[in-house]
Amino acid sequence: MTLNHTSPSLDHRDVRQPLARRRPTLRLRLKPRRAARGFVDGAWWPRSPDLAAEVPGLLAVLGIRLGRIDRVVYNVNGWATAPARIRSGGNEVRLDGYPFQPVNTLYVVGANRKRMALLVVPPYTEPDYAHATMMTAAKPNSATTADDLLMVGVREASHLAAQHRWDSEGGAGKVRRP
Repeated sequence: MTLNHTSPSLDHRDVRQPLARRRPTLRLRLKPRRAARGFVDGAWWPRSPDLAAEVPGLLAVLGIRLGRIDRVVYNVNGWATAPARIRSGGNEVRLDGYPFQPVNTLYVVGANRKRMALLVVPPYTEPDYAHATMMTAAKPNSATTADDLLMVGVREASHLAAQHRWDSEGGAGKVRRP
């Protein structure tokens, strides 16, 4: 009787090296370039309250419209403690946090003084609410305030809850045909 011994193939990759991680898609909606400006130029939905970790991806995209970005102005009460400066795209960017900055807004300022105001949808917002809010903020002629934009999802949820109650209680009932 002959035994054939086959050794298992070995993977010689260094197991200490982490697998390449895919960056999550940036959750951002902007008004078209030539849209009439309202209170905000669009909406951003970060994944965490860590501004220093979240903002580099945002700046990479906004740099297409603004050029080199010098500064981000934010409300300090809406974010975890952030450093005064970060490196993004090879540039140093100031992170200026102020308590009087409108809550749930972020201003991104380019070196050429162009700026964009964004509604910040809180990170842990329910996805359907966040999507509705972002889509409304990005409408070309929307002049809705940040506070009103954040109520979009609440109003929509209230409407859906009322509709669900109506349906679960029998709604209009079955229509009888003669």
